[in-house]
Amino acid sequence: MTAVFGASVTAHDWNRRLRSVTNNTINLTAVSLIENAGLCASLVTPFGYKCEEHEVTTKDGYILSLQRIPEGRNGSSGGEKKQPVFLQHGVLMDGITWLLNPPQQSLAFILADKGFDVWIANTRGTRWSNRHIKLTITQPDYWEWSWDELATQDLPASLDFVYRLTGQKMHFVGHSMGTLIALASFSEGRLVDKLKSAALLSPVAYLVHMSTPIGIFCAKAFVGEVVTDLLGVAEFNPKAEIVTNFLKTICHGPLNCYELMESYTGDNCCLNASGIEKFLKYEPQPTSTRTMVHLAQTFRVGVLAKYNFSEEENIKRYGQSTPPVYKLPNIPRSLPLFVSYGGQDSLADSSDVALLLNDLKLHDRDKLTVHFVKDYAHADFVMGVSAKQVIYNSLIAFLDRN
Repeated sequence: MTAVFGASVTAHDWNRRLRSVTNNTINLTAVSLIENAGLCASLVTPFGYKCEEHEVTTKDGYILSLQRIPEGRNGSSGGEKKQPVFLQHGVLMDGITWLLNPPQQSLAFILADKGFDVWIANTRGTRWSNRHIKLTITQPDYWEWSWDELATQDLPASLDFVYRLTGQKMHFVGHSMGTLIALASFSEGRLVDKLKSAALLSPVAYLVHMSTPIGIFCAKAFVGEVVTDLLGVAEFNPKAEIVTNFLKTICHGPLNCYELMESYTGDNCCLNASGIEKFLKYEPQPTSTRTMVHLAQTFRVGVLAKYNFSEEENIKRYGQSTPPVYKLPNIPRSLPLFVSYGGQDSLADSSDVALLLNDLKLHDRDKLTVHFVKDYAHADFVMGVSAKQVIYNSLIAFLDRN
């Protein structure tokens, strides 16, 4: 693996560092410090940026944290209102997604320095969004949700909070599953009245052509009853011993479980040592086992649908024996969309992105921008040291146009 800028990471270094995560030997002191200090104090203000911590409570009682970088490092000028941008991370990640590289390479800092009012989301179950008005994370009931609830609860509550506080429509930027929950929401008419545009980086809507080895193994193994038997837990925490043992169980034969990130994302071209070190200190984050099962259902069924319970439970919840399908062609055609994807991405495979683009074929032509990067894989879009030149400059031009 090579790096375009900064220190390159050899395959040996990469596997050694991933091995430390799989064996649960990460730097617990550093993680403890950041959990106590919060995202702002740990990863934003030390670089000279202002940062605010906010909280929002969803209708089903989950208490989510939001961080705001209201201006660039050089401060504000003239007191004018700045355009809000909302950043939504993907599965097994949190708001650190947008801060893994130095300020000149991390999207959150780049947007702030370009004059945007930056808001960073953290979905339920992650480090700073692990509270509930009644439940605790040690209770199985806390984890009874899939990515459906992220689309119907977390995202609407967080965007509504930003909209009410700023009084402005905002731009949305999502990565990986952050795009999935946005697309699901848009298809049902949510959020669009509060948005100026949406940018989808490594968009996940279909997983038919997913080719990551560990992703395929997990997708085949994550059947509700099987996972319950193997894990016996409602929380899926990649750092926990029980989940580590599960991964070792399904990763047999030629698959090396230590190649954890690349086994999920594809051959990332443009990561550097410092970004990987930060990733391995603070990520991955927990999610619900039900979310992992839901993603596996998406792979097996080949359509984007709500969570599939038993036939009896589906009738009770949905009024039909099978889960309803999210109809992506229903996304308002006038909503400006920026779709950026990579030729080396094994999770958001280009063939699956083509299926998404087919759903958007009737979108207003001047409202859809498609951006393809031949050499990029999944993590390059948020951790690539060349992402500013390759992705973010075009993204910011799109935001400025809208």
